[in-house]
Amino acid sequence: MSIDRFDISGVTPDGASWLASAGTYPRSTLSLWEERPEAPVVLPCGAVFDVVNAPAVFGRRMIDRLWDEGPGSGPVAVFRGRMLLFAAPGTAQRLPSLLRWEEFGRTGAIPPLLCHGNGDAVTVPPLLGIPAPTSADCRWLVAPDTRHPWLPGPEILLWAAVRAARAAVRISISSSADQDAKVYDVSRRR
Repeated sequence: MSIDRFDISGVTPDGASWLASAGTYPRSTLSLWEERPEAPVVLPCGAVFDVVNAPAVFGRRMIDRLWDEGPGSGPVAVFRGRMLLFAAPGTAQRLPSLLRWEEFGRTGAIPPLLCHGNGDAVTVPPLLGIPAPTSADCRWLVAPDTRHPWLPGPEILLWAAVRAARAAVRISISSSADQDAKVYDVSRRR
């Protein structure tokens, strides 16, 4: 059986090859997917990609910012209620310090982002659109479709996180006791 024969959810054979290239034995990973395309696989980070792991709602806001106002995203997956944003190698090392610098003196509107890089591994969703029963919460939102997908770096993900945090913050000028007061949303003003 060949990966080409499956009706895969956006993961092309080139995308599967790119994912498999992250592992120590890419041909073995591709063979496993040929036998069991519904199976998620654990792949190492650091050489081919890093992964930024965000809470689901905040991760979705980041993705919205990347697509609505920015350059788009690389592959994105959902795993156990969290968003996995595939990023350029080295992002996991640089992004935390950029986030600390950006949040210096602020209240911390950006939730903790887990950065998986060199020495870490992540579970990637199955190739098939219908996951195995054990992996129902493991799927692609933006599936890899080329051998060389564009991957955002730390600066772009920082920009998306800051924009997502700002969009989530709503400023009110009235107390809840004054129901007739006019309330203006000034969070979008610059």
